[in-house]
Amino acid sequence: MNSLFWVALQGFSLGGGLIVAIGAQNAFVLRQGLVKRHVLPLVLFCALSDALLIAAGSAGFGTLVSSSPVLLQGAAYGGAAFLGFYGFRAFRSAFTAQSLSAEGAANLPLGRALATAAAFTYLNPHVYLDTVVLLGGIAGRYAVDERVWFAGGAMTASLVWFAALGYGARLLAPLFAKPLAWRVLDTLIGVVMSALALSLLVSGVTGG
Repeated sequence: MNSLFWVALQGFSLGGGLIVAIGAQNAFVLRQGLVKRHVLPLVLFCALSDALLIAAGSAGFGTLVSSSPVLLQGAAYGGAAFLGFYGFRAFRSAFTAQSLSAEGAANLPLGRALATAAAFTYLNPHVYLDTVVLLGGIAGRYAVDERVWFAGGAMTASLVWFAALGYGARLLAPLFAKPLAWRVLDTLIGVVMSALALSLLVSGVTGG
C-alpha cells in the first residue's frame, strides 16, 4: 500500500505540474470564477475531461494519438483558429467599454459556457499531448494496479487545481471591482490565446 501511495503521489505531482501551466482552459475558468458564474459545472467538466483523457492515455491510447500525424495536424489548425478568434475577442474587450464590467462573462449561459470549455479542452492538441501521450506514456511503465493509482493521482491533481482556480478567484473579486483590472486581465488572456494559437499554427505547418 505504501508503494502504491508513492505511485499516486508521483501521478499527482506530474499531473499538477502539467495542468497548472497557464493556458486557455485555465484562463476561462478563472474569468468565470471572478464573476461567480457556472463555477461548479465548469470545474467538474474540466476535471472530468482531464480524467477521461488521462484514463485513455493510461489504457494505451497515447501511442495511437502520437502515431497519427494527420490527427495532430488537423487538431492543431482547428485549435489555432478557435484560440485566435477568442484572443481577438479578448483584445477587443480590453480596448472597448465592454471591459469596464464583467457583464460578458456574467451573462454567459451555462450551455455556452460548457461549450466554450469543451472547445478549449478538446480543440487544443497540447491537452492530448500532456494527458494522453505524456501522462499515458509514463503510466504505461507501471504494472496495471500501479497504473490505476498513478492515473488516480493525476486526476486528483486536476480536480484540486480547477476547484482552487474557480473558487479561489473570488479572493480577487475586490481587485476586479476596478475597470483597469478587467482591461489588464482581458489583455493577458488575449496574449495567452494568441501565443497558443501561433504555437499551434507553427506546429501544424511543421508537423511537429
